[in-house]
Amino acid sequence: MFNLDTFKTYSRAVAFGAVAISAIAFAGAAKAAPVQLFPFFQPLPPMAAPQPLQPYQPYQAPTYQTAPSEDQDAVEMPARFRRQTVSYATREAPGTIIIDTPNTYLYYVLGGGQALRYGIGVGRDGFTWSGIQSVSKKAEWPDWTPPPEMIARQPYLPRHMAGGPGNPLGARAMYLGGTIYRIHGTNAPETIGKHVSSGCIRMTNEDVTDLYSRVNVGTKVIVLPMLERRADLGAATR
Repeated sequence: MFNLDTFKTYSRAVAFGAVAISAIAFAGAAKAAPVQLFPFFQPLPPMAAPQPLQPYQPYQAPTYQTAPSEDQDAVEMPARFRRQTVSYATREAPGTIIIDTPNTYLYYVLGGGQALRYGIGVGRDGFTWSGIQSVSKKAEWPDWTPPPEMIARQPYLPRHMAGGPGNPLGARAMYLGGTIYRIHGTNAPETIGKHVSSGCIRMTNEDVTDLYSRVNVGTKVIVLPMLERRADLGAATR
């Protein structure tokens, strides 16, 4: 016959045995792989050794290359065309200007057998001239109005151009007598030493400014001939 008390005692024993086995299994698993209670916390990286302090360095502003000024010639001038004092034998009075057309030099007579020599550009073939004139007018940054003869040959030229760095007459001009010729600066310094103009005498802006400061209205100007290639003064166009 079924005994209820015996069954209850047997059930308690089975339950106790199951709990004991579970505890032993849990303890073994814990020893094999410990459980991380807070997996979202990461260990801190090792701290680096402190670096020695660097000495204080004052701030230095960056340097920039400055652009060349507008009054500087961009072309390297050959040594013989640079302004220089030279020996020059002449009977002309100090202050006289002598244009050596064949050699593309302008001499400003100093006296005592010396002169200040400048490199110049002169008239191209068929447009050189010779004679004696005087400075009739001086102008700083002069306007340029091409004469009708030049317009006829080069109709694309402007009828008038205000003075300034882009003007073909450059920084200064000294007008010669009642002619259309001038001693003037140029915005094309590479033409110094060449036969390129329509009769005017070209100088670098730096040199013409220097000569301008020495010359007065009335200064005598002697233009030497270009041998057989010179043109008659009255027929010249510039």
